[in-house]
Amino acid sequence: MSQKLVNNLMCSLVFACLTSLSASADTSVKTPDPDQSVADAVTAITEVNVDENSFNCIRDMTPVRHFYVDNLLGDIISTLAAANAPEGAKYPVGSVVQLVPTEAMVKRESGTFPATGDWEFFELEVNEQGSKIGKRGFVDVVNRFGGNCFACHAPAREPWDFICESDHGCETIPIDHKMTGALQRSDPRCGDAVPQDGDWMALFKLKSMVSIGLTKQWIEEKF
Repeated sequence: MSQKLVNNLMCSLVFACLTSLSASADTSVKTPDPDQSVADAVTAITEVNVDENSFNCIRDMTPVRHFYVDNLLGDIISTLAAANAPEGAKYPVGSVVQLVPTEAMVKRESGTFPATGDWEFFELEVNEQGSKIGKRGFVDVVNRFGGNCFACHAPAREPWDFICESDHGCETIPIDHKMTGALQRSDPRCGDAVPQDGDWMALFKLKSMVSIGLTKQWIEEKF
């Protein structure tokens, strides 16, 4: 065998070996990027999944003055800190605020819907079996009184993060604390009601107001 042929064979073998090593390197397990792993973990933790199981007995939430709060991500301490901040504060992701069993607002991930401060509004149907989401959205949810949830809360944008209370600039709603308290104490998802004196009359007045409102809406749509 000539020396030239031997050299050519050696070059071919070396090239084949290098190619094989390169292929093995490409298919080997790569070391995970620790920064990406942390980022993925943070994203998973702060993702707010809201479904009908997210809403249960309102009295199982934490009371703050005349309303209730919770946090779907478990950070109730930060939610309470925002709710009790005397000068107002931004609520953390996952916060839930409810005045009555059939309405709720949930703080979604940052940047979800800046116009509403990332709050999503919910209209609920509740009974002994649990909750059903009737309506959900950011600027187009209308409650059973015909009021747009976002429009009602917008005056409290700053510094109260869209949370309405009597001195937060929101328009006065047609129901008072006696009525909302009666609704809270009679939430059917909680089991037996725990009524106080005057609750029956408050609920009767509220039912009458809803009936009148529905009748007015029907007339306006027909004529």
